[in-house]
Amino acid sequence: MSSFVKWGSEIPFPPREAGRISPPFAILKWLGLNAEDMTYVFTGHIINYGVALMHQGFSVVFGLLYCLLAVAIPRVTLWQGLAFGLVVTVLFHAILLPLGGWAPQIWDISAHETFSEVLGHLLWAWTIEIVRRAMLCAREAH
Repeated sequence: MSSFVKWGSEIPFPPREAGRISPPFAILKWLGLNAEDMTYVFTGHIINYGVALMHQGFSVVFGLLYCLLAVAIPRVTLWQGLAFGLVVTVLFHAILLPLGGWAPQIWDISAHETFSEVLGHLLWAWTIEIVRRAMLCAREAH
């Protein structure tokens, strides 16, 4: 669910300047996969399933990591998960993606792009925490 929240935040606030490929697409190309052909058509729209799977996989892996860390190190839930969202944003968009050559350096992107990525990751992490807490409450109620 959090992945769809992050994706939804990209509709009003696109995370990249027009014409630049997304980091998941760049990673697929780096892996030697033909990312251009990883598509299907839904309601007349061409969807890249490779990018979608990378996006969903990232969200599931880091969502599970967050939930495991929340049990072991409750401080990870600081600000209802928003601190985790900020850390992930910095770790990926300021360090790992530029180091891999999959995204520009943080100082080479616009304030609009930075805003989009930060907002998207904050909403993403907050959604994980909201669902985690709801599941804990439901479990405790039973």
